[in-house]
Amino acid sequence: MGNKGTQTREMILARTAQLFSRQGYFGSSLTDIMKETGLEKGGIYNHFTSKDELALESFDYAVSLVSERIREGLVGKTHAVERLIVLVKVFQNHFENPVIIGGCPILNTAIEADDAHPALREKARVAMDTMRGTVRRILEKGIERNEIKAATNVEAVTSVFISTLEGALMMSKLYGDAIHLCHAADFLITYVEAHLKF
Repeated sequence: MGNKGTQTREMILARTAQLFSRQGYFGSSLTDIMKETGLEKGGIYNHFTSKDELALESFDYAVSLVSERIREGLVGKTHAVERLIVLVKVFQNHFENPVIIGGCPILNTAIEADDAHPALREKARVAMDTMRGTVRRILEKGIERNEIKAATNVEAVTSVFISTLEGALMMSKLYGDAIHLCHAADFLITYVEAHLKF
């Protein structure tokens, strides 16, 4: 695919990812996608064989934007406590200054795809596995380096940490109010400092 073709494909992914995040996969028609991208049906199907393929790839695109923001936040942060706090701040920032409008693509897709779209649901699970892996690695390395208490239940903390942030993001989105994320952030930071820090 030539450079122009690659650029068009990227543009379709970028705009469709935003559309699906705002309206959901099932709530977005081909007409919506055409309106969003400014392309005719043929122009879209030049690059994607189906709406399903477009949905799967735009999900990957949305997750890559969020992952990139996490990576950028973690640059230069080596202490486990500092790294956990960065994750909290990234979620807070995602509400105030989203890389993708409409909340966390993993949470949105997990709820929407459910049993209706198994391939999309599987993508959400893989993306969540990656996020869990990030938190788990931070905790495990922290224990190794005596930055996190050795008695920490890594699996439990990972689960509660992510659930708290995702739930708070959902509530802030639902109410249009960052206060829920602020409460969750304050709680998690206090918990990390008071109970996990070695």
